[in-house]
Amino acid sequence: VFLGNGPSGICLSYLLSGYTPYFKRDSLHPHPILQRKLEEAPDVSLLDQDLEYLSEGLEGRSHSPVALLFDTLQRPDTDFGGTTESVLTWWHETNRAIPHLVLGRNAPGGAWHSIEGSMVTLSRGEWMGLPDLPFKDWLKQKRRGLRNNRATAEDIAQYYQHYVMKKGLQKNFRCGTVVTSVRKVSAESISNHAQKDLRENSDSVWNFNEKSMEVFQVDGFFKTVKGDKESFSIYAENVVLATGTYDSPTWLGVKGENLSYVHHQLSALEEAVKNNDIGIMSDPVLIVGAGLTAADAILFAHHCNIPVIHVFRRRVSDPGLIFNQLPKMMYPEYHKVHQMMKEQSAACAGPYECYVSLPEHHVLSFGKDKKCIFQDKNGYQKAYKISMALVLTGSNPNLSFLPNNGIDLAMDSDQPVNSKRNPIDVDPFTYECTQEKGLYALGPLAGDNFVRFVQGGALAVASSLLKKANKNPP
Repeated sequence: VFLGNGPSGICLSYLLSGYTPYFKRDSLHPHPILQRKLEEAPDVSLLDQDLEYLSEGLEGRSHSPVALLFDTLQRPDTDFGGTTESVLTWWHETNRAIPHLVLGRNAPGGAWHSIEGSMVTLSRGEWMGLPDLPFKDWLKQKRRGLRNNRATAEDIAQYYQHYVMKKGLQKNFRCGTVVTSVRKVSAESISNHAQKDLRENSDSVWNFNEKSMEVFQVDGFFKTVKGDKESFSIYAENVVLATGTYDSPTWLGVKGENLSYVHHQLSALEEAVKNNDIGIMSDPVLIVGAGLTAADAILFAHHCNIPVIHVFRRRVSDPGLIFNQLPKMMYPEYHKVHQMMKEQSAACAGPYECYVSLPEHHVLSFGKDKKCIFQDKNGYQKAYKISMALVLTGSNPNLSFLPNNGIDLAMDSDQPVNSKRNPIDVDPFTYECTQEKGLYALGPLAGDNFVRFVQGGALAVASSLLKKANKNPP
């Protein structure tokens, strides 16, 4: 059972449906050592090879060796602007399929359906694609091209839905489901009916006389067409967590943050503009944060001529700021926001109307009268009257369905799981949780935050599950 039907879940479903990658004969990978390793066993599927051996020595924009491996096999020289074709060929070997279910709240594509459709992705369009169906080719069929090599969220959400249909994966997907609990239970404690089902669907030999035999019980409900909730319980030998990180926006934890004009999602600003609740003559909108979502909010407000006060804790020149890591040519709009942040601080008027930047400030409180108090690094305080506030400082995964919110599974088991600072602790070559055998974590939960790199995790999980099910040829 997989929890989450975003790109991670879709890619893993593809690999567990019998689609098997092999090294394409006569293809040449630009990395000579990797090429030599691939030539050693051309008839052995990638899923059956030693992923640690193949990925050794690879470098790139991810900390995961398997993510780098799968990415470089699909897009060999993409980081250097090259367009070398994938060195993989895919065979559909139905005898190697493993029965599985993919549970998700939305249509296949996960959080991509919740993002404003016209938003342009940070990553290049071709990096959003899944195995054996290039995103560019799909766009061409729609007679569309990539703007500045980037894609809109709406395109991507549609592409993921199309991918599931085109590859015949829809029978594995259950949309509109909400999981409320995942826990280990002993096989003997579950009903005889469930035991019989498990025996029939299991690929390993179950021995129910063993008291120690444990399985996962996944409880939840799905929404029927009439809007009713129907509960379910599923028993599974292995569970894959692929629920992403967009569930719970981060709060500042300051006084007044729960007031009705303080929001934690960009969609609140879009909604307010659509309903004419704010406009050119309104008091400024406060935007807190210095990441890309905050930048998107600033661009949106700027486009609508809505005044903005922008508050963030870091220095504008801080190398950790995402804007200082993006190439200017590829991201002109984010470069513009960075310029505004630099040139338009409250201390000196700059060329941009309707925007004030307050670097190295933080919010102290939100008042009922819509007055907001900030403090700078020297302890000086300022008050501004605002129309609404958007706190856009990141988000945390919601793992409330796991015992202790999944904290015991994290790298630092004293802190909540966070995709950037404290991901789930997994084996780098199987993505199985080090603290709980049979439980796997993929995507942002395991620290892989880009679509192009979540796919290597799916490869690692598929390889591990095939070994367990003994569906790997010798």
